[in-house]
Amino acid sequence: MDIDKQIKVEMLRDMLKIRMFEEKIRQLYLQGYITGSMHLSTGQEAIPVGFCANLNKDDYILSSHRGHHHIIAKGGEYKYMMAELFGKSTGYCKGKGGSMHIACADIGVLGANGVVGGGICIAAGVGFASKYLKDNKVTVSFFGDGAANTGAFHEGVNFAAVRKSNVVFVIENNQYAISVPRKLSDCVDKQSVRAAGYGIPGVTIDGNDVLEVYKTAAEAIKRARSGNGPSLIECMTYRWHGHHAGEPKDGILYRSKEEINFWKEKDPIKRLKDLLLKENLLTENDYIDIENNLRKELNDSIEFAKESPFPEPEALYKDVYVDFKS
Repeated sequence: MDIDKQIKVEMLRDMLKIRMFEEKIRQLYLQGYITGSMHLSTGQEAIPVGFCANLNKDDYILSSHRGHHHIIAKGGEYKYMMAELFGKSTGYCKGKGGSMHIACADIGVLGANGVVGGGICIAAGVGFASKYLKDNKVTVSFFGDGAANTGAFHEGVNFAAVRKSNVVFVIENNQYAISVPRKLSDCVDKQSVRAAGYGIPGVTIDGNDVLEVYKTAAEAIKRARSGNGPSLIECMTYRWHGHHAGEPKDGILYRSKEEINFWKEKDPIKRLKDLLLKENLLTENDYIDIENNLRKELNDSIEFAKESPFPEPEALYKDVYVDFKS
């Protein structure tokens, strides 16, 4: 499968967009500008970018507690995300969702979820709705390896398989469920083999190779859109930082520096950049221009967030439930 030059360049830009956002908000969090809990995805950028590059604007995604990268890859804008993290009324959820519950139906983001595995069953239902309505939409559910060991995983994947829901399940296997390594939580080398229990395709791929992710995603999304049911894609990756932004010593208490450095050598951004330079599809100046434009956009978003107002006290009672009688 040949991938268009422009798509490759756009995927590089989107991965860099995620990386710069994550590293900046980590800095802002440690400086006290952002409060609450925050889970970063630095190092995992290739997975949402490779999948979302295959989705239409009106397709859906369900995210997780570690979800900023999914939302940016689906078209989320810096300024509304930044405002949400700052708890401001101009954020995607008017400052009420924070880091773990950002949603924007206008771009197909049906919500990040603070509950581990909480989006899996929702995705199965949304995918079934598309199947029932014949609206030709696909839902992608992103979750971690820890979520694949929850009951929601079995229930959601089983339901989607039986109903042939228009959904793709994506395991972002970053090797740890908080601080628990895979060897202490899994009895299988590849979680994708679990797909056999539901009678659906399952595959494990290099989640740090955005081109491989893109090609695998294209096939799974096509299958779902054609009405042939879900697939289970396990993407092997690694989070560079600790479980959450303020974790002591950045997770070094249960991981070795050698292990972290090993995975940093598999940096998905550098891998694609080097390839594009080699293929003469990109120059260093092109890359610098992309970086500079994103930096300006990022800095502008911080000013937007700082200058935006906090929600008024009465906002506490709004958006709590829908009154279908009105």
